[in-house]
Parts: sequence; structure tokens; C-alpha cells
Amino acid sequence: MMKTSSYIHSCLVFLLAILLTGCYGHKQVGLLQDREDLPHYDSVGYQPYRLQVNDEVIYRIITLDETLGKTLSKDIGSGSGYDSRSTYPYRIYSDGKVDLPFLEPIRLEGLTELEAQDTIKRYMRELIPDAEIKLTLYNKYFTVLGDASSGVRYIYKDRMTIYQALAMSGQVFNSGDRQHIRIIRPHGNAQPEVLEFDIRTNTLIDSKYYYIYPNDLIYVSREPAAFFKQESYTGFLALITSSVSLLVSVLNYIPMK
Repeated sequence: MMKTSSYIHSCLVFLLAILLTGCYGHKQVGLLQDREDLPHYDSVGYQPYRLQVNDEVIYRIITLDETLGKTLSKDIGSGSGYDSRSTYPYRIYSDGKVDLPFLEPIRLEGLTELEAQDTIKRYMRELIPDAEIKLTLYNKYFTVLGDASSGVRYIYKDRMTIYQALAMSGQVFNSGDRQHIRIIRPHGNAQPEVLEFDIRTNTLIDSKYYYIYPNDLIYVSREPAAFFKQESYTGFLALITSSVSLLVSVLNYIPMK
């Protein structure tokens, strides 16, 4: 009888543990929550991305000079008329400079895309007085790893948010630890910056964690208690039913003394 009671006690403890863990609720997986127990992040606003070592840029030159336009088309890439555009990217080297056709090396590290565009235009106008430059960053990508739909995605717009980035990747699984999302952000030759935050709080908006930048790696770790939780109430009820059935089977198998 004591042995039977021990089995019953163990099964009841197991069922109680299941009941305490249960399913994923809004508090665990919901976004934009307004709760006092969640972290509060200060608003800092958007800061434009600044070019770093190993970034790559592509650009085009617009000029009314037909002769120069055709010459540039041969040297910086395919083009026709007076609109010549590069067909391959130019890398920013470890000294922070980029080598462009016809020009001496130009320092672009630390500049925004607009500042880099104006800088190249200033140099180019020493050769072509009416030159207009259109420049963009080539490697506008971010990466998602961990308990989410992993992959590499293109940043198609300025001011892309963490919500938009994760939506593009597919989803964050319920088992993902939303309390400790991490962004690993490179800084050229310097050590990468690791940003850790709770994505559930509504104060994330406009904080330093809100916007995604080129080369960011977003890592979603698995929640420690994920092993004991169910994705839905249907699965939860199925687990309870099977556990009760197991308990009944054990009781029927053990001979009563």
C-alpha cells in the first residue's frame, strides 16, 4: 500500500508541475505591454547609420557632358547616355577610405550615406563641374538566429524597427525568450556591441533598441522553461489527458495489498 501511495504521490506532483507551467499566455509572449514590472527604456530617437570599415557602397554619376558620360560608363560600370552607375560595390578598407575610379582615396568611415554622397560629389566636381552623385549602401542586411525563423534579410527602408525585422524573418516562436532578445551590432574595427532588451514592453518604441541597422545580428534564445510549456490549450489538454490515463494505468497495474 505504501508503494502504491508513493506512485500516486509522484504522479500528482508531476501533474501539479504541468498545471503550474501550463501554456504560453499574453504576459509571456505579448508585445507592447504596459506593465510596471517590465523594464522601462528611455526614448532616444533615430540615429542615422554611419558607414564602417568593410561596408560596401555603390553609386552613380549623372552629368550633361555626353563624352564624359560615355567614358564613365566604361570605367565604373554599365550605363547609357549621361547616367552612369557602378555595377559592383566599393569596399571601405581598414583605413576608412574607399578607392573610386578617377579619384584619390576618400575617407567615408563615420559618415552617413548622405554625407558620403556629398563628399564624393565634391571630389567628383573637380573633374566634372556638373556632376551629381547618387550613393547607397550595398550591404543593407541583417541576420536573425535562434528560436525564430532564422535567415538573412534585406533592409528595404530607413528606420526599420525590431518588430518589422522579426516580422520579415517569419516569427518568434513561443519558446523564444522575449525577455532577453539580443542584438549584436558591429562597429568596424572596434568590438561589437551587444544590446539586450525585453521586447514585450511598450517603452521599447523609440528607444536605442528599437531600430535595426545594417550588419545587425538579432539573436533569440530559448526560454529555459520552454520544455514544460505547450504551444496551445489543445496541446495542454492533450497532455493532461494522457497523464491522467497514465496514472490510471499505473494504478490498475499495481496490485493492491
